[in-house]
Amino acid sequence: MFDVKLDKQPEKFLKNCEKLLFDRIVSKLKELKENPVPHDAKRIAGYELPTFRIRIGKYRSLYRINYQTNTIIVVKIDHRENVYK
Repeated sequence: MFDVKLDKQPEKFLKNCEKLLFDRIVSKLKELKENPVPHDAKRIAGYELPTFRIRIGKYRSLYRINYQTNTIIVVKIDHRENVYK
């Protein structure tokens, strides 16, 4: 079982988003606790550390996995047009 931790940007995004979107994102992040790399996750190139992304409708969540501490760190959550910038 993994722990999911949020960076500053995801915390701020979730704080300001509408409730329906908040519920969808939190539900998807809870699924990562059991399976940190689901079948629809993709590894993103161009980052120093291995970074994965999951789709949440028109939004994307970028995260990193630390297997030593069993922790998933969510680096960024944003609309698909802005998340990779």
